[in-house]
Parts: sequence; C-alpha cells; structure tokens
Amino acid sequence: MILKQYYLGCLAHASYLIADEASGRAVVVDPQRDVDQYLQDAAVAHLTVEGIFLTHFHADFVAGHLELRQRTGATIYLGETAQAEYPFTPLADRQCLDIGAVRLQVLATPGHTPEGISIVVYDQAVAPDKPHAVLTGDTLFIGDVGRPDLMASVGVTADALAGLLYESLRTQLMTLPDETLVYPAHGAGSSCGKNLSKDTVSTIGAQKQLNYALQPMSKAAFIEAVTANQSEAPAYFAHDAVMNRKERPTLDESLAKGLRPLRLEDVLRLQNAGAQVVDVRESDDYALGHLADSLNLGLAGKFASWAGNVLDKERAIVLIADPEAEREAALRLGRIGYDSVAGYLDGGMAAVTERPDLVRVTSRISQADLVRALDLATPPVVLDVRGEGEWREAHIPGSRNIPLPKLEAQLASLPRDGQLIVHCASGYRSSAAGSILARAGFTNVSEFPGGFDAWQEALAES
Repeated sequence: MILKQYYLGCLAHASYLIADEASGRAVVVDPQRDVDQYLQDAAVAHLTVEGIFLTHFHADFVAGHLELRQRTGATIYLGETAQAEYPFTPLADRQCLDIGAVRLQVLATPGHTPEGISIVVYDQAVAPDKPHAVLTGDTLFIGDVGRPDLMASVGVTADALAGLLYESLRTQLMTLPDETLVYPAHGAGSSCGKNLSKDTVSTIGAQKQLNYALQPMSKAAFIEAVTANQSEAPAYFAHDAVMNRKERPTLDESLAKGLRPLRLEDVLRLQNAGAQVVDVRESDDYALGHLADSLNLGLAGKFASWAGNVLDKERAIVLIADPEAEREAALRLGRIGYDSVAGYLDGGMAAVTERPDLVRVTSRISQADLVRALDLATPPVVLDVRGEGEWREAHIPGSRNIPLPKLEAQLASLPRDGQLIVHCASGYRSSAAGSILARAGFTNVSEFPGGFDAWQEALAES
C-alpha cells in the first residue's frame, strides 16, 4: 500500500495519494487545485488515478477534483448527502471501495459541514480487519476539531452542527483502534479550527489523550467548547465552498485566460475602470517604489489567504511582480478560486521607469522616532492591524486595533488630519494596510515595518 501525504504550507492543507502498488490503482483525497504533483508521482510509480474523494466541500481552498477528472477521467466520490453540479458517485456510511488490496471505508462524520465524511484505510495484504489509518478531513484535526460555524450563511446553525460533530467523533472516529493513524486535511495556520497542531499525523489514542474536544464531557459542554472563541471566518470562505460544488473552469483554463502581459497604459486603463492592481513583491521593495494606488500583498507570506481576505472577488485583478513570478501569483490566487486575473504588468516595475509621476514610496518610521512621536503633546494615531486576539494579548499603549480584513470597511472611522502610524507583527500586514490607506486618499501615513515584534524586542533589551 502507498499512502502519501502532500502538505501545502501556505494554506496549511494536506492531501493524499492512496494506492495499491501491485494493481497500480490509486485515488487522491482532497486534492489541491494544481494537480501535477499527484500525476507525476502516479506516473513514476506506474499508477492509474481512478478515484477522487472530497471529504467535504472545503471553504478555505478550491479543490482539484475537476482538474484531476479532466486529466484522468477518474470518478469523483462524495458523501451521500452532498449535492453538487458535476457528476459524482455518492458513498453511504460504512460503504467500502476496494482498490486492489487496499480497502477504503467511508464513515459519515458530519459536524464541520453536513456532508462531511472520513475515510478509513485498510491494507488488506497486511491486516485485513485492522484499520491502518483514517483520513479525517476537517472533522478531526491534530489537537482540535473542525469549527461548526461556517454554514450559518446557508441556514445551518453552529450549535446544530456542533451536536452532529459530537456524535461523529464519539460514535465513529473514537471507536477506531487507538493505534489507527490520523491524517487530517489541515494543520496549524488554518482558519478551519482554533487550536491546530503543527503535527500533520497522529493516532486515535494520542488524540483521545491530548485533544480537548475528545475529553469526556456532555454534548452541551462540547457544543459550548467548540463554538467558543472562534475567529471570524475569512471573507472568501463562502465563495470557495460554493465553487467546490460547481461545475467550473479548471485552473489551467483560468491561467491561460489571465496570464497575459499588459503594457503600462493597459494597466492604467484597467485600474481606472475599477481593477485591483496587486503588487506581490516584498514589502521592502514595495516601499522603495510602487505604482500609485496599488495594493501590496507579498508572495512570501500567506499570500492566498490574505488576498482572499482583502481583495474583492468580483473585480478584475492586475498583477505587478518581479519577472517570472507572475505565474506563481496567479496560481496561488487560483487555489482560492480568485480567477479574475486580467493580466500582469509586462516587465514589472521596470515598466514604470519613464513615468516617475506614477511612482510612490512608503513613508517608514524607526523604533526611536516612534517612541519620540508617542511622547509628543499630540501624538500620532497608532493603528495596529493585527488580529483582535493578538492585540488583546499585548499592544503598544494607546494604539487602536482594526484587523487588516476589516480595514477597508472602517476607513471612515480614521482621522484624515494628523499622522497615522500603521503596524502589524512584523511588517507584512502593515504594508498591505498602508497601501489600502494610500489608495483611499490618506496622505500622512507612515509604516512601522518592524512591527510589534520589534517593539517588544526593544523593550526587552532596554
């Protein structure tokens, strides 16, 4: 048996290739949208991908089931309660699918979503009656369980789903042998839970001991525990959950349409028509010179997640990138279903060399100057764009907190006279926030690029 995990760090997403080496038959579970890696590994091992499983309709990324179907002709499998526009084979609770000597048994595990399933994997050539592993999707994570509050927009309450989750865990997953390996669909950094471990594999026994949600408690206590203190769901989650139900263009089709070089005058025309110009260079490079009214979201960070929180999915996107980085930016946008890329500035910022009137620089402030400014009789407004929880834990005295995803909606609450100093933890979000403020016409904005991390380090050293 082959069971390989693929981990995409920028989205904290795990997907799986499961195969019977002897027969050459394989399936892929919860694939990311760019599917070449599964097909390359299958080709090397002389495998045929004949099945694609989605454990549920993911909200934090667009899955690659349609891409794999197009490339392989494989059958898509979903839980029996799922509803989708594309053809699929529904699998009922306890139903089995054999691929050679490998048996896959579906468990209905609703709770994170109504249609959620887990997949128990048996290596029948080794131990036909003993589970080797269980792929738990977003039902059970390492250290946590899937949040039950993401379906409110379609009329399913968090408490109702949490009640289903309680039953799924205790009557389905926790009854598996303690040594059964647990392979979830996400790890630390995902917004699908609140306490995810950095580990990407565990066992049922270890989770019974260590996972707070698997400890003995009543259903009422469980519902209270798993619904409390959940962060606000990212803005793009509902969009992706819908896309995973739809018959839609493939990633290759989207990239073929969007990856076209544009002259500077074309970029300006699109920008004037409402397109979002996104500069994906590092914040230091952006600060030294960027196109006026462009938005900075660096590729080096969790680019796709922040893009999904900040960009308008309905408006065209034009990319500014270092040469050869345009495809990576469009690909990562495609992973979250942002297929509205209209092109990229041909040549990057070098194309603006002869138009210095279009170039802006970011005002930045040092730690020492920030300290002096805060001692003034009329100090500047310090805007902390970290998450609310980060700010509550510790912050610069007197600072105001507006998390980056909420900034655009709260611009009217900020003063336009006097200086604004914006910061985050280490500079990624503050560069994005500064660009949003500049695009909105705020003229006296400085960025504290070291962020709160640098502030704390300086305090510790003083």
